[in-house]
Amino acid sequence: MSEHRYDALSDRSLGWLRYLHRKAHTPDDWSREGRPHPHWDDRSDAPMASWHRFDLVDSSYAMGLMAHTTPAWREVYVGVLDELIERHTGWWSASDWLTQFGHDPDRANYPDEYRMWIPEELWGRYDVPGWTANDTEPWGLQMDPVAADGMLFYKGFFLVLLGIRAMIGDDRWDTPFEMIRDGEHTFRWSHSEIAAHLNRQWKAAPIGCH
Repeated sequence: MSEHRYDALSDRSLGWLRYLHRKAHTPDDWSREGRPHPHWDDRSDAPMASWHRFDLVDSSYAMGLMAHTTPAWREVYVGVLDELIERHTGWWSASDWLTQFGHDPDRANYPDEYRMWIPEELWGRYDVPGWTANDTEPWGLQMDPVAADGMLFYKGFFLVLLGIRAMIGDDRWDTPFEMIRDGEHTFRWSHSEIAAHLNRQWKAAPIGCH
């Protein structure tokens, strides 16, 4: 009788899983009054991706691949993903949208490396990509980052994170949950509601939600 061989994670993948499990289960506070743990990166890849939520979402991709390799470890993967998603519902997940109002007051002082992102003739008078510019015309102030006319990358990447979770196990996050949770700025969404809203936005503006 031939021996049946099961797929397994490499030592490197196991190391990454161990690291991410520890990182995800280290308590911190993503509310407005709290602060993410320093191990959530908010420095790399400025000006567009230097926000804590990018570390959350980018960390999730391996979970989907690992779950297909070792499906018996589903509870471990789901536990990590639920911790990531829970943080993504907090205020710090959208701190740029909730603090960057109007045009960037520092845009006349950008470093030279930002020139690649800005038309030469508008240098000093144009917001760098990554400045979310909530409360600019014609859209006005929109405190819900999911409902907003802009912030495509926020809800789009959040759907990726929710989709990986649903692929691995039950879609727990299709039950409505609260987001931002900042007093009157508390919003209720679910996985399918976010997807349906983004679909409506694309149909209304095929050139792009922003």
